[in-house]
Amino acid sequence: MILGSTGSIGTQALDVVRANPGRFRVVGLTAGGSNRELYDAQVAEFSPAFAGLGEQASVEAASMPGAVVLNGITGAVGLRPTVAALDAGNTLALANKESLIIGGSVVTSRAKPGQIVPVDSEHSALAQCLQAGRADEVRRLVLTASGGPFRGRTRAQLAEVTPAQALNHPTWDMGPVVTINSATLVNKGLEVIEAHLLFGIDFDQIEVVVHPTSVVHSMVEFYDGSTIVQASPPTMLIPIALGLVWPERLPDTAPAVDWSQAQKWEFFPLDDVAFPAVALAREAGSAGGTAPAVYNAANEVCVQAFRDGRLPFTGIVDTVGEILGRHREGSNGSDSLGASLTIEDVLAADAWARDEATSYLS
Repeated sequence: MILGSTGSIGTQALDVVRANPGRFRVVGLTAGGSNRELYDAQVAEFSPAFAGLGEQASVEAASMPGAVVLNGITGAVGLRPTVAALDAGNTLALANKESLIIGGSVVTSRAKPGQIVPVDSEHSALAQCLQAGRADEVRRLVLTASGGPFRGRTRAQLAEVTPAQALNHPTWDMGPVVTINSATLVNKGLEVIEAHLLFGIDFDQIEVVVHPTSVVHSMVEFYDGSTIVQASPPTMLIPIALGLVWPERLPDTAPAVDWSQAQKWEFFPLDDVAFPAVALAREAGSAGGTAPAVYNAANEVCVQAFRDGRLPFTGIVDTVGEILGRHREGSNGSDSLGASLTIEDVLAADAWARDEATSYLS
């Protein structure tokens, strides 16, 4: 079952299916509808039992039991399909990080052990590395970030960045929202929250390091001083394939590192002054409740405003911080919903943040 079949994750998932004839049967395809020609071609090629466009179609597809559900939808609209897949008892191959991040306990309370398989390359890497030891032996998780196209620039230099420049990622080919999120490092902030929720690791044990070539996808440091690294040339095919067959592996999914050639892996500390998105995400994640939903929703509005030329690049995270501050004031400095969080709470916070960000920008 592939939700978001015409997006970057969905199309690559179908590439994995094509490369493994006889291993998979595509029982469902859904998409948002922005690329109808491609979607119709996919349906004609794979003849799924279920096909439909829109959020409700994805919810219905995810609710069909007995399938691995790959949620490749972008944004908060993926929340209800994620919940539907879990409630149906399906294995959820999760590329739609937003649904876990904004859903928080709404999602984690429904998930049985092993039911969510991460498809983000960083979290897939962490899941692989964590197999090297026990949970109580972990000292910290280290998420790698490419640094995006503006690594090394100062905050002043970032003020003049254009949408075309922000969409020119040096190592990854992704959709426009994720690509701009990578440039601002909002994407890495979201991934810090995701790692906390997926693996139950405290925020002070999750670090981010800049690794421009994106060969090391993430690392786990154990308390004896050992660090386990997952490495491959930049590709989403490996984490997608693992998401479909975890804990197995598919042969020859993508080229491996060529050890006959000289390798240079560089790592740099994160510049929190020029790129404050990660620190802001830690605040939202630590607050919990609906704060991550506000972070995500405000950012989606700001990314669109930036693409439309109505907001400077540095204004994206600045505005997210402003909206989070207003949310914090409205909740008396904390978000106490905790385990009582509901889908309605999350979606209400999402809508509030979008309206508040839109009003603030206008």
